[in-house]
Amino acid sequence: MLSSADVLGQIGLPAPISELAAKTWDAIIVGAGHNGLACAAYLARAGQRVLVLESRTRIGGACTIEEPFPGVRMSPCAYLAGLLHPLVVEELDLPRRGFAWTPAVNGLFVPFLDGSSVQLWDNDELCEAEIRALSPRDIAGWRAMNDVIRRLRDAMRPDGPGDLWLCDAPTRELIDDRLASDHEARALLFDWSMAEFVERYLSDERLQIAYLGQGVIGANASPFDPGTASIRFHHASGRLGGMPGMWGYVRGGMGMVSFYFCDAAREAGTLIACGVPVAQILPGDGVRLESGERIPSRLVISNADPRQTLRLLGRSADPAWRARVEQIPIEGCTVKLNVLLRELPNFTARPGTDQPHHYGQINAPLTKAEWKSGFAAARQGKFPDQLWCELYFQSVHDRSIVPAGFHTMSVFAQYVPYALAHGDWNSRRDQARNLALHSLDRFCSNIGAAVVDAQVLGPPDIEKKVGLTGGHIFQGECLPPYMWSKRLTARTPMPGFYLCGACTHPGGSVIGINGRNAAMAVLKDRGAI
Repeated sequence: MLSSADVLGQIGLPAPISELAAKTWDAIIVGAGHNGLACAAYLARAGQRVLVLESRTRIGGACTIEEPFPGVRMSPCAYLAGLLHPLVVEELDLPRRGFAWTPAVNGLFVPFLDGSSVQLWDNDELCEAEIRALSPRDIAGWRAMNDVIRRLRDAMRPDGPGDLWLCDAPTRELIDDRLASDHEARALLFDWSMAEFVERYLSDERLQIAYLGQGVIGANASPFDPGTASIRFHHASGRLGGMPGMWGYVRGGMGMVSFYFCDAAREAGTLIACGVPVAQILPGDGVRLESGERIPSRLVISNADPRQTLRLLGRSADPAWRARVEQIPIEGCTVKLNVLLRELPNFTARPGTDQPHHYGQINAPLTKAEWKSGFAAARQGKFPDQLWCELYFQSVHDRSIVPAGFHTMSVFAQYVPYALAHGDWNSRRDQARNLALHSLDRFCSNIGAAVVDAQVLGPPDIEKKVGLTGGHIFQGECLPPYMWSKRLTARTPMPGFYLCGACTHPGGSVIGINGRNAAMAVLKDRGAI
C-alpha cells in the first residue's frame, strides 16, 4: 500500500461502496481531518472495526498538502506545528513514519513604521538583548509577562499525566484549585484582553503592538476585547519536542501530520474512503450517504464542525444540545495567502533576503488605531485599510517543497469579513490579495517584484475548500466563554454519537489530542479500557 504522502492524501476508495455498506462497523468517523484520523487510529489499535468517510478526494481537512503551483507543495491552511501533543506523536509512532520538524528558534520578527524593529528570539538571552536595545525600561516587565505565561502553562499543562488536555474538560473549580492564589494567571486565562495584557507589563508602544496579534489568531475579536489574552496563552501552551511554547516547521509541510495519522490508522486496520459524502448521521445506527446507501454502525463520531454536524443530524439532534451549538460563534475573519516567491522579502528595517528573521515568524504589525478600525470595518462587511499579517517561509527550512530558485510564503492575515457588504469574494478576491501584499509593502522594498503568484483563501473559500462552516479555522471561537468546561465534549446527549473535532476540548489548532480524547471516551464507555 502506498503511503498517504506518496499520493498527497488522495487515497481513493479501499473497496466499492456496496462492499462497505454490507458490513456492520463498530465506529464510523465522519471526516478525515487530522483529529478524525487520530481517533480512528486509536480505536482501530484497540480492536474496533473503524470506517472513516471523507467527502473530499483528499484527506487532512485544513491540515493537508496540495500543489497550488506546479511543483510546489504547501498546506492550504495549517502552516506551523506547536500544539501537536507529544503523547500522540509518541503513541502513534510518528517519527518512525517520517515525522521530523525544525523548531522556529528565531522567534518572531516585527518591523515598525518608524524604521526600528525587534526580533523576539525563542532564547531568553538573545531576546532580552533585543528588548534592551529597543526599550531598556521594559526588561523587567518583559520578564514578568513571560513568567505569568510559564506559571499558567505549568499549572494547567504540566508535562505528564497531569496535563488538563488529557481528560474531560476540567471544571472551573479544578482550574481554580490549580491556580490557587495566582491572580495574574487566572486573569490571563479568563479575563484580560490582549491589550490589557501587554499594557500591564510593557510601556513601549512598539513592543505592545509587536505582541497584539498573538491574542487574536483565528479569533473573530479585537485585541481590545476581553478574553483575547487567553488566545496568546493557548498558542504558547504546547510542549512539542519537550520545548515549552515552541513552534516549528514539519518536514514536507504541515499536512504530513495528517498523512502520518492516516497511515497509523490504516496500519491498525481502519478503512478510509475518500469522495464519499455523508447525507445523514443516524446516532447508534450508522450513516446514510448522499448516494443513497446506508452503512450500519454501532456508533458514529463526527469530525465535522458543530454546525455541519447539526445539519447531518437533522431531527436526531438533542434540542438543548442544538441550542448550545447554535450559540457558538463560527464566522471566520482570516484570509490565507499561499505565495510563490522569486526571492524572500527584503525588510527595510533589517535589509537582506536571507537573514535570521526569515527562519522564524514575521509580523507586519498594525498601530492600535489600525487594529480598532480594521476590526470595525470587517464587522461592517468592508475590507480594512491595512491587514495584520503573520508570515512563514517553509522553503528556507525545507527545499524539497519548491523548485530551485523559488521560495514559499504563507500569509495569515486578519481582519476580513465573511460576507462583504458590496460584491462577493469571487469578484473581490484580487482586492484582498492586493490589500495583504500592500500591508507587507509598508515594511518591504521588493514585494511587487518578488511575488510570482498567490492563492487567496477568504473565509467563504476556506468553508468551501475545507468544509469549515463560516471559514472558522477552529470550528468555532476559542475565547474563554467557549473553552475548558464550556467547550463541547466528545460525549453528546445522543446515544451512539460522539464528536472528535476542534470544536471539542481542548480547542483548535493541529493538536491530535481531541481525536485521542474521543477515542478514549468511546473505549471507556464500551468497557474496553
